[in-house]
Amino acid sequence: MPRARHESSPPPRKGSTAGARPVAARANAARSNRSAQAAASTQAPLVAILAYDRLCMFEFGCAVELFALDRPELGVAWYRHAICAAEPGPLRGTGGVRVEAPHALAMLRRADIVVIPGWRDAAERPPEPLLKAVRAAHARGARLCTICSGVFVLAHAGLLDGRRATTHWRYAERLAREFPRIEVDPGALYVDEGQVITSAGSAAGLDMLMHLVRRDHGARIANAVAQRLVMSPHREGGQAQFVPRPMPSDESSPIAVLQDWLRAHPREAHTVASMADRAAMSARTLQRRFKAATGLAPLEWLTRERVAIAKELLETRESLDVEAVADLSGLGSPESMRRHFRLLGLPAPSRYRRQFG
Repeated sequence: MPRARHESSPPPRKGSTAGARPVAARANAARSNRSAQAAASTQAPLVAILAYDRLCMFEFGCAVELFALDRPELGVAWYRHAICAAEPGPLRGTGGVRVEAPHALAMLRRADIVVIPGWRDAAERPPEPLLKAVRAAHARGARLCTICSGVFVLAHAGLLDGRRATTHWRYAERLAREFPRIEVDPGALYVDEGQVITSAGSAAGLDMLMHLVRRDHGARIANAVAQRLVMSPHREGGQAQFVPRPMPSDESSPIAVLQDWLRAHPREAHTVASMADRAAMSARTLQRRFKAATGLAPLEWLTRERVAIAKELLETRESLDVEAVADLSGLGSPESMRRHFRLLGLPAPSRYRRQFG
């Protein structure tokens, strides 16, 4: 008995691909979806964020905010994350918060990136299991990122010898003193040495992590993430804009009296000889006592003080143009002021006014 034929669905002619086209399209789409899912799962870097007792919560929060949130709107293989306990036992954070970390140090064996969000005490050597795990992660090729005092973990692990690094300005002298093989840059917001990235204190950790995103995904993605975080995708300047001015401990000493006079007369031409005459001592004695009191040479201190005066004028005297600010602060000209701002790691004066004015 002949089979019935459905006229509405004639078989394709020999050599025709009309009937195969929709099937092929669906198969290609399915393969593309599977490939995209596989790429997302295999290409997304795994970020291990360390947690420890007396955890620095702000620094920890920066890393969690950036890496632990899903960001499907970006259309890229965003980071995977794992919170890892750096030591056994209950973990407490600043303010009495308790933190439960679902993973142990063993997770660092799989991590592509390890974030160390501070360390509880710059004077305390981290536990040996933590140092061993960090060394192994580095030897395996993982990238290591530290925020603020977290740099001391890598320093104790011996992973910063011969490298540039930074930390919070309060810890920079200690880091340089205790680990002389590290080239400490106390002015930088962050230092990228390729496999190792270190940042200054607290909020500078976000600058460093945003730099990491920009390095991995480009400026467009980094800008989109910065908008989500309501922050600038790139902050100008260094730590110098936030470091307090050096002051002598004895306010009645000849050096303190000289400093007060110099602050009141920044526009005058000052030399080491004129300062020594004012303080009634020899130039050599002035330089020795000035360095002992402030940590700076007299002319270096004077330049920094003039810059500090210029910063205060830019912040508080909107009616003054940059020429007037340069003159009143003793920096002379806008060009000279811009140069000194740049040498101290500060944004250009006009940008500084927009940011802090």
